[in-house]
Amino acid sequence: MAHRIFTTSFASVYPAYVNKLERKGRSRAELDEVIEWLTGYDDKALGRHLMDGTTFEDFFAQAHLNPNVSAITGTVCGVRVEDVEDPLMQKIRYLDKLVDELAKGKAMDKVLRA
Repeated sequence: MAHRIFTTSFASVYPAYVNKLERKGRSRAELDEVIEWLTGYDDKALGRHLMDGTTFEDFFAQAHLNPNVSAITGTVCGVRVEDVEDPLMQKIRYLDKLVDELAKGKAMDKVLRA
């Protein structure tokens, strides 16, 4: 059974990411930079996915994950991202983890595993 988030549009969750980060003094541009680092999308491609209402499943199916994605470790909602078995859910958790790190005030170079 597929998880409900897989068929949820990325565009419907994106504003929640923006709000979370702006409450913590971070910007939408920083969020976009993190998403683009993770997925390989540029500004134009990210905007197209947001306009088209792409589902998380399709959003990540078309992405070219950053080769350093395995450096993303830790927990999101009590679940270790490196231990998530479903590949799509793991990609979603990677994004959640990066957003959490931004919200906690981590420096961008650390978030992007530079």
